[in-house]
Amino acid sequence: MRDFHFPGRSPVLASNGMCATSHPLAAKVAVDILERGGNAMDAAIAGAVLLGICEPQMTGLGGDCFVLFQTKEGGEIKAMNGSGRAPAAADLEALTLRGDKAVSLRGPEAVTVPTAVEAFCKLSDDHGKIGLDAVLAPAIRYAEEGVPVAPRVAFDWPEAAKALQGHGKKHYLIDGKPAQVGQLFRAPGQAEVLRKVSKHGRSGFYEGEVAQDMVAALREVGGVHTAEDFAAAECFYTEPVGAAYKGVDLLEHPPNGQGATANLMLNILAEFDIAGMEPFGAERAHIEAEAAKLAYDARNRFIADTDMTTHLEHMLAPETAKALAAIIDPNKAMLAAAPLSEAVHKDTVYITVVDKDRMAVSLIYSIFHGFGSGIASEKFGLLLQNRGAGFVLDAAHPNAYGAGKRPMHTIIPGMLAHGGRAVMPFGVMGGAYQPNGHARFVSNMQDFGMDAQSAIDAPRAFAENHEMKVEKGYQDSVRAELVEMGHNVVVPEGPIGGAQAIRIREDGVLEGASDPRKDGAAIGY
Repeated sequence: MRDFHFPGRSPVLASNGMCATSHPLAAKVAVDILERGGNAMDAAIAGAVLLGICEPQMTGLGGDCFVLFQTKEGGEIKAMNGSGRAPAAADLEALTLRGDKAVSLRGPEAVTVPTAVEAFCKLSDDHGKIGLDAVLAPAIRYAEEGVPVAPRVAFDWPEAAKALQGHGKKHYLIDGKPAQVGQLFRAPGQAEVLRKVSKHGRSGFYEGEVAQDMVAALREVGGVHTAEDFAAAECFYTEPVGAAYKGVDLLEHPPNGQGATANLMLNILAEFDIAGMEPFGAERAHIEAEAAKLAYDARNRFIADTDMTTHLEHMLAPETAKALAAIIDPNKAMLAAAPLSEAVHKDTVYITVVDKDRMAVSLIYSIFHGFGSGIASEKFGLLLQNRGAGFVLDAAHPNAYGAGKRPMHTIIPGMLAHGGRAVMPFGVMGGAYQPNGHARFVSNMQDFGMDAQSAIDAPRAFAENHEMKVEKGYQDSVRAELVEMGHNVVVPEGPIGGAQAIRIREDGVLEGASDPRKDGAAIGY
């Protein structure tokens, strides 16, 4: 229990249903859907689509999604892959011949076919109760009327807006400038698109004038996308992957998502006495950083499109974690993981909803970098993701850029389970930080007995790109110790990530938690 002398958030408790997400309007809409007779899938889709209006720099209809869900209390836990493919004319050789070393973040090559809408339509048909027209109605209303820009969204907007180009500037700037706190952001074009999807289902998005609008925007800047690429968009069901950690199973979405990275990182941490360390001391932060370097190195080697990921068993094997843990020096930071791990490896918005029947949905939905590729369609203002930047330009790599391939994805929903039963859908936003965030969240609870809200509130650190980002919540003395260990410590300008969770307690009560690093809330009824 938190100390009520200090600012903070208490967990939100409710018995019928709950949503936790990064914007309060989306959480409210999700609970409204539950109270109207919809189930958790209906509510999650309704809230997720609205997040594209509330947080347009983070997500939107031009993006992808991944979903973990339990159909009912004690039911089967399934995964939905709503990620898109590169166009059929994608050509690795053409990019390398012109001298590209990586897929451009802002070029049309980075745009894979957005597949979230396809997944939402499929999930609604297969697992929803009230139909797409009812589910999409709130987002249509808010897209037309506008949403007041929230503080964290306004904080992100100026930097993210640097990516906007062409039609993107018209649709995502207000009077030519980034949105300010409290200004109304409207997206009437998206409202029109959502009406078409409500009426015609996936064909309202992937065929006809909406698809033509997206293809035209891409062709205008040199893209090779076609109407056929959009018409062929396809989501699919798959099985979660996972591993146990100190009494709980962490289930993750399988590749092309990076979820197995979190499992590997926890397996490495299990080789150390994390519970015996100070939760916010230098020793734990150091070991976690070194484990992250090794786990992410494995990710970069192996995770790719589903059919191209051939070393998943190796990533999840206990002996792999043991061998990697042995590389870690408890007193000194490694400069680079790859040379040290070579002998072991021979061969990135989030919403969660639980309903009265304990259907549990963990859904993450993104356009990748802030405002994605920055390319938006002219008529409808559909901002297109830059997920193709997740490819590599090495023909021998399993994650090589290529026709019809799905790139490695950073977005991962999480689900904690016990005895095959979902006990906590959760997610941690923040691009590459997500596997590290999953591992830290689980460790905070299992090693240090924190409740979900405390585990989310706790300060974070993340080793990335030769820096160790350490939030202001750590003491200066801890940062100094980390520097002595060889870490290049920096205090990031903004906070690291954002998390949401709903715990299904043994007494049947739902306990929601929402990250103060975002504008959102957990709301129940």
